Amino acid sequence: MESSPQKSLDRVISQKALQMSSSSYCKAWVVGFLCGACITYLFLVCLSSFRTLEFGVVYSASTPEKSRNYGSEQSHFKRRTKSEGAYPPWIVGSDEENFPLTRKVQRDLWIHQHPLNCYNPGLRFLVTDWERLPGFGIGAQLAGMSGLFAIAINENRVLVTSYFNRADHDGCQGSSRSHWSCYFFLETSIECREYALGLLTNREAWERGIITGKENYTSKEIWAGRIPRAWGDPWSYLQPTTEIDGTLVMHHRKMDRRWWRAQAVRYLMRFKTKYTCGLLNVARHSAFGMQAAKMVVDGPAIEWPKAVVNNGDVDMEHLVWSDQKPWMPRPLLSMHVRMGDKACEMNVVGFRKYMQLANRIRKSFPNLKDIWLSSEMQEVINNSSLYSNWNFYYTNVTRQVGNLTMAVYEASLGRELSTNYPLVNFLMATEADFFIGALGSTWCYLIDGMRNTGGKVMAGYLSVNKDRFW
Repeated sequence: MESSPQKSLDRVISQKALQMSSSSYCKAWVVGFLCGACITYLFLVCLSSFRTLEFGVVYSASTPEKSRNYGSEQSHFKRRTKSEGAYPPWIVGSDEENFPLTRKVQRDLWIHQHPLNCYNPGLRFLVTDWERLPGFGIGAQLAGMSGLFAIAINENRVLVTSYFNRADHDGCQGSSRSHWSCYFFLETSIECREYALGLLTNREAWERGIITGKENYTSKEIWAGRIPRAWGDPWSYLQPTTEIDGTLVMHHRKMDRRWWRAQAVRYLMRFKTKYTCGLLNVARHSAFGMQAAKMVVDGPAIEWPKAVVNNGDVDMEHLVWSDQKPWMPRPLLSMHVRMGDKACEMNVVGFRKYMQLANRIRKSFPNLKDIWLSSEMQEVINNSSLYSNWNFYYTNVTRQVGNLTMAVYEASLGRELSTNYPLVNFLMATEADFFIGALGSTWCYLIDGMRNTGGKVMAGYLSVNKDRFW
């Protein structure tokens, strides 16, 4: 086992590598250096700089969000390492700022899903479509896939996802149509995916158990099956940061599943595609564009941005400041209000209760005034105007009036819009600094999971109700 000083050194080296790799003339040096240090593959998936010298952080709010492509992930991660100090770049924060073992688990999941030799005779696969039963929302689909991912880990199989009905629309082009890869990176390598899909018509592969599908497992195994124990039981020492009815939740009987689903969803959503980044930028422009523009106009008088020449005078911009995320008002509170047909599954609470919790957070953080509000109900958006001392931001989409079922509501929007806008809301919510929701909703449950694997454990989560299975 590595000593603590060695781990610290590796992490410092890795952080510097991430910063330097944003500069094109430094990438070659970084690759060579990290090969020598044996910690290459997890730290060269860095985003190219997309800011100008004059506008700094504000400019990123008006620029297409940085995205990666499949080739870059494969080339940067192909060189594997056994160093415990090498952690995946999609995890932000330290071990203490995430669920226990998050960085190690995410690293191990990537290694498991990207075997060195996809044609190894001993390699086995679990190939499955995403759930598409009527009435299943994206949250339920993610929960179901998390269960199948757990089975794959327990049986030492590589998970390969196939048909994703929500990506079966004209916005998803080419080979990404009808697949998760329209929105997020593939869960495995292209080579392993193609090989596994080729085995679907091989009768012998099925008979020998080289390949299995969703049909090989019962609903109980998928939805309530055994959680992987490869990392022990880290859920047994979760930091209590979730509050319900004024009480911190210290323990409940589904803590293992809560921990695992957070890990699985974080991995599946680890990198956004160019298409998803474009959707997010449209949402940011709509919500924050005017505010960002006003900041620029009201700021110090500067010349119109000029093309930045890559020279020594801008090393600070490229090597230190270039890794900033697109601008949004800070601090930001995520509030997902779940009502409508959810009343058949949980105790539905009115918008007023959510705002009471928001005011409670504000007592401790007086500078909090901005809320990212997501809800399928138009009534909630209308009621937000009653709280003039808060700034509300939300997506511009037709919402429910009355108690339509979610299936009917989504059908009225069409497949493309009914997929894109919830995913945008979800991803925007995960970037917030504080969180309020209803943990009886799978959607809120998954947002909380992203909080706990996104370096925001200590931000806490205030819920108006508890998960119905706790």
